[in-house]
Amino acid sequence: MTTTDSTAINGVTEEWSEVIEPRTRLLDLRLSELWRYRDLVAMLVRRDFVTNYKQTILGPLWFFIQPLITTITFVIIFGKIAGIETGGPPHLVFYLSGITIWNYFSETLNRTASVFRDNASIFGKVYFPRLTMPLSIVISNIVRFGIQFSLFLAVWGYYLLKGNTIHPNAYALLTPVLLVLMGLLALGLGMIFSAMTTKYRDLVFLLSFGVQLLMYATPIIYPLSKLEGKSYMWAILANPMTPIVETFRFAFLGVGMFQWSYLGYSAVASLGILAIGTIIFNKVEKSFADTV
Repeated sequence: MTTTDSTAINGVTEEWSEVIEPRTRLLDLRLSELWRYRDLVAMLVRRDFVTNYKQTILGPLWFFIQPLITTITFVIIFGKIAGIETGGPPHLVFYLSGITIWNYFSETLNRTASVFRDNASIFGKVYFPRLTMPLSIVISNIVRFGIQFSLFLAVWGYYLLKGNTIHPNAYALLTPVLLVLMGLLALGLGMIFSAMTTKYRDLVFLLSFGVQLLMYATPIIYPLSKLEGKSYMWAILANPMTPIVETFRFAFLGVGMFQWSYLGYSAVASLGILAIGTIIFNKVEKSFADTV
């Protein structure tokens, strides 16, 4: 796409600010084009908050209520009834740390996976970089993560001042890196599923169910150290979200199996999945209007 162009028809020169041309490279995020449409991305982020909470009674308070209720449920079921040990930290802050991380990943993945279906009417009427839609989802969920992260910090600060059951360290500075890795992983997986759901819409329901099951294959309700020596531990470690959750817990709670090699694997897997998702997304967006 070029910014200016002109042609002559019947002796009259006409100019356009932009010319839409076919995409020639599948592995192309077109970052410069996305930057020119940054105002649209900001508008879409704002739309998410307005449309989701404009007619609710509690509004943005649901950002706090949902993880808090989920955490209390986990404490009762897995902590008290099932008796799953956390390895030291109190159950409340242990489960809240995992839920805070998982909510960002699952919400971004689920919403990105249905971006073609949910916005088909817009895509068919006006041109804009299609990647602005999933990108706006990633950014809007960062804001949501920030709100829920503040809830976690409040609970974490309470236990930190109360005693010495948690032991934070300097690895907490890796939190922005973990957030980027989750965003890239969810964006890549979401683009793959969004391309598939243009033809097979029931995959959206399968994905929602699959994400719920994936949570149990991620150390959200149990510490990874409890699986040492188990024959299936390799499958848990193969999940790119596992090192992210373990690093987050190790940084803020002082428990977890943190290794740079694990985090490096998660980074490589996230970038690889993003590359595959970009190729599939760019290929499908050319003809998705005919199938969605």
